[in-house]
Amino acid sequence: MEAPYKRITPDELKSRLEAGERPPLLDVREPWEYETARIEGSRLVPMSELETRFSELDAGAETVVICHHGTRSAFITQLLDRVGFDKVLNLEGGLDAYSDVDPSVPRY
Repeated sequence: MEAPYKRITPDELKSRLEAGERPPLLDVREPWEYETARIEGSRLVPMSELETRFSELDAGAETVVICHHGTRSAFITQLLDRVGFDKVLNLEGGLDAYSDVDPSVPRY
């Protein structure tokens, strides 16, 4: 069954970043999680603060949403899609899966 949102695999994201692409990386985890591990250049907007911070985001930019395992980010990807963000991608497996393709990102 197809997921109700667009997604990107850790391999695809790493390849794009290595190629010099810089899509906005929206990290929706908690501050302590962000301090523990993150993809360089990502922007922290905790899930609980998102509704009051929509204006900080570019609705027209292809944005990759990141959390620990991909569940919170899947929810936020769908939410952003419903409010007019048309190029939002969920990082499949979250930061945990991304650490498999980029050892510089620690697992926690």
